[in-house]
Amino acid sequence: MNKDSDRIQSIVSDKRVKLHIFEPSKRNIWTVVGKGEEHWIDPDSNYCSCPGFYFGKLNGKTTCYHLESAQLAKNENQVETIIFSDDEFSDFLLGLISDL
Repeated sequence: MNKDSDRIQSIVSDKRVKLHIFEPSKRNIWTVVGKGEEHWIDPDSNYCSCPGFYFGKLNGKTTCYHLESAQLAKNENQVETIIFSDDEFSDFLLGLISDL
């Protein structure tokens, strides 16, 4: 296996792909927890907040290992789902944005 596939397997097996669901609205936010950082991803739009995704796009890449991890986690039913109240949505977003 190469470095990225080892990294992807580790992320999936450690259940570091997170789906945060806010109720009752059913809004959701996906994140992938890395080493010391958490990246916001949108698997449906093929977007990740990591620098590797940004710079990869400049070089013609279409994905990063965070997005690949999310796809594998979804395929293997290894997504960690966390339920929040809609009242927590603003604070969650503020915390996520402050980490970017």
